[in-house]
Amino acid sequence: MTFETIRYEIVDGVARICLNRPEHRNTMNVQMMRDILSALDLADADDAVRVILFHGAGRMFCAGADLSAGGETFDYDSRAGGSSGPVRADATIDYAHPEVRDGAGLMTLRIFNATKPVIAAVHGAAVGVGSSLITAMDARFAADDTKFGFVFTRRGIVPEGASTWFLTRQVGIGTALDWCLSGRVFPAQEALEKGFVRSLHPEDQVLDAAMAYARELATNTAPVSVALTRQMLWRMAGADHPMMAHRLDSRGVYVRGRMADAREGVTSFLEKRAPRFTDRVSTDMPDFYPWWDEPDYF
Repeated sequence: MTFETIRYEIVDGVARICLNRPEHRNTMNVQMMRDILSALDLADADDAVRVILFHGAGRMFCAGADLSAGGETFDYDSRAGGSSGPVRADATIDYAHPEVRDGAGLMTLRIFNATKPVIAAVHGAAVGVGSSLITAMDARFAADDTKFGFVFTRRGIVPEGASTWFLTRQVGIGTALDWCLSGRVFPAQEALEKGFVRSLHPEDQVLDAAMAYARELATNTAPVSVALTRQMLWRMAGADHPMMAHRLDSRGVYVRGRMADAREGVTSFLEKRAPRFTDRVSTDMPDFYPWWDEPDYF
């Protein structure tokens, strides 16, 4: 599959999605959103892919939304050429209309639903959608000169990409309020201190650091176990009681303990060799997955 605004390649079991509009500072437009969604689908469906890694071409990761439409950038009705879209005849808004959906949120929700770990190597700038996109990822590696910013209040809008949900879980409500209310741009060191990024690196080494982490996951972990664990952690973040996690853990341990990967994990450890996991995400997910679709699960 070819893409207009990104590059997609698989290296050592890692699907690398490179934002590739360097002449526009990798700003996000509708085509890039569509390309990212397609690439995520492609990577998630491929058992050869163990980790998904985002990075950016050129001087920065992503400088935010493409503002070439000027003051109408966020006015979807104006950009639709006068089409009524979600606006009803009586001038009320149909909030269930698909054109109301925030494009950044479509991407972060797709990342949230991924069965593979998703990580980022960012440099230069990751502001606006460049920041909100990575809130849904599992690990963020940053160049030490990277600038971050949830700048939406300074653009007259509100945070997008479901970042109000993801960011509070990453850094806590106090920091999320500071960053989102002020809309200020902040340095990589602050992002590290607040736990938003995993580590800082020189710009020419940040991609290598992220790849080293991705290879570690791809080499040493069982893909079905990783897929389940990732969803367990994210979805239990808002659980009301530890018993909810206990019920889910119990299902997972019981089912995975009967599979080939559990035997291989123990045997390879005892034999002091690298594991050879054979269970596949495409065919060997347990019968209770996805458990969140069961209305009476809890």
